[in-house]
Amino acid sequence: MRRTTLCALAAAALLLAGCGSQSGKDTGGSDGKVSPSASPSGAGCAALVQLRASDSGRTVCVAKGGEVRVTLDGTKSRPWKPLMAGGSALKGINAGFVIQPGQATAAYQAVHTGTEKLTSSRPLCAQPTAPGQMSCKGIQEWTVTVNVK
Repeated sequence: MRRTTLCALAAAALLLAGCGSQSGKDTGGSDGKVSPSASPSGAGCAALVQLRASDSGRTVCVAKGGEVRVTLDGTKSRPWKPLMAGGSALKGINAGFVIQPGQATAAYQAVHTGTEKLTSSRPLCAQPTAPGQMSCKGIQEWTVTVNVK
C-alpha cells in the first residue's frame, strides 16, 4: 500500500475512535489526586487537585486557599493550546515546572468561592508535513469544571 493510503486509513481509524468518546483519554490515567464532585456543604474538597488529559469532563472541588495543577501531555505534532480559565474563582500562579514541546501546564490558587471552567484543545491528529498527505480538521477538547468551596 502507498504511504498516503496507510496514513489515510490510520487517520480515519483515529477519527472514528474519537467519535462518541467524551473523555479525551489518550495519556495516562488519573492518579487518584483529583477530588470528587463537590458536596453541597463543601465538605471533602481537596487542598490540592492535580488534573491530566484523562480528567476531561470531570467536575472537581478544591478548598478555598488550595491549588489546582494541570498537566496535559501533548506532542510537537499534536500540541495542546495554553489553558484558559473562565471566571474569578481561580488565580494563576507559577506552575514551577518545565514545559515540554506540545505540553500545556498551569497552576491556580483557589481564591474565591465559586465555579470556574478550565479549557484547552489540540488537533485530533498530526497535521500533514508534505503535499498529498491527508489533512485532519478534528479538534480534541479538554474541559474541567472546578468548584471552589
